[in-house]
Amino acid sequence: MGAVRPWHIAVLVVLLILLFGAKRLPDASRSLGRSLRIIKAETKGLVDDGKSDDDLNEKADAQAARQPLPPVQASPPPVVDPVQRSRDVI
Repeated sequence: MGAVRPWHIAVLVVLLILLFGAKRLPDASRSLGRSLRIIKAETKGLVDDGKSDDDLNEKADAQAARQPLPPVQASPPPVVDPVQRSRDVI
């Protein structure tokens, strides 16, 4: 039970030929093959993108850890005109 025998495959092939016709089966199998190749390429591309993003993030983190922070320069306080300030308050 559950074993696939050669005559099962032969019956399946005969049924497919009867249902779809001999001319449509090669086209259908060709388009199925193309679809599977596209899916395989896209999933491989997604996996590669994930790896390259992780590699870039790790490199950026390592580079940031090696570089010291630049010194902070204090900016002079803004010059406030006392006359203008009194006008703003009123």
